[in-house]
Amino acid sequence: MKVTDHLNKANGKTLFTIEVLPPLKGENIRSLFDHMDPLMEFKPPFVDVTYHREEYVYKKRENGLLEKKSTRKRPGTVALCAAIQNHYKVDTVPHIICGGFTKDETENALIDLNFLGIENVLVLQGDGIKNEGRFVPEPDGHKYASELLQQVVSLNGGRYLDEDLLNSTPTKFCIGVAGYPEKHFAAPNLKTDLKYLKHKVDLGAEYIVTQMFFDNKKYFNFVEQCRAIGIHVPIIPGIKPITTKNQTSILHTIFYIDLPEELADEVEKCKDNSAVKEVGIQWAIKQSKELMKAGVPTLHFYSMGKSDPIYRIAKELF
Repeated sequence: MKVTDHLNKANGKTLFTIEVLPPLKGENIRSLFDHMDPLMEFKPPFVDVTYHREEYVYKKRENGLLEKKSTRKRPGTVALCAAIQNHYKVDTVPHIICGGFTKDETENALIDLNFLGIENVLVLQGDGIKNEGRFVPEPDGHKYASELLQQVVSLNGGRYLDEDLLNSTPTKFCIGVAGYPEKHFAAPNLKTDLKYLKHKVDLGAEYIVTQMFFDNKKYFNFVEQCRAIGIHVPIIPGIKPITTKNQTSILHTIFYIDLPEELADEVEKCKDNSAVKEVGIQWAIKQSKELMKAGVPTLHFYSMGKSDPIYRIAKELF
């Protein structure tokens, strides 16, 4: 079932959904299922599965020269979505990114997803390679999420890269995109960022999932500004509880988000990460209750491979 169908079927009730990380290379899928098992108590109608692009290492050769080698940090998202959908009988939302893919490779991945009966995708530009200063697309790949989105829309219309295909079968993907209540780091301002977001919705995006945030005012203001410029698709808030003290600086550095002074002060008072975890859980519960009262379509939790904090939050709410 499509994400939008799940939201419509809920009739205004706030749902519980999660995003999971593929297990690290070399780990058994059981490690992922062990993480997910407790959370299935709250019956998430769909589960997002992230994609982590290839990373590169440089190995010194016998002649002293460096050889660039590609390493894949985490197993493939397509296979994991199939495994999760088969194991739990829930819908999955694979993340499809620009980085590391040609248009042909993207089309092949989408064909595989369609064969597997997966009806949802979240299209993203994706991160740049760590040792590159800016995002660099693959040769014959997409530079922007809007371009990737158009390729999915084309497949939904039965238009494949091979224009000579006759009687091609259209796909039926429900397409989600990312939204940034505190703006995307590459955008000069929020107004410009919203302009590009509206462009994606006009191209065919059917819902938006936000970057994590810790101040609900940022989300409410974001939704208000989206509606003001004609964005009327569902806007799903992304939630993540703080669990360690160093996250107060790491999250800002990686995701370019602010922490409210009150939350930062409470974390600073904590003597250890066990205390930080309690602060983070209680903050997320408070955040979630206010969002539910406002009638958000679903609370979408970024689990980051840790189910216990999410379980405790969900147990309080659902």
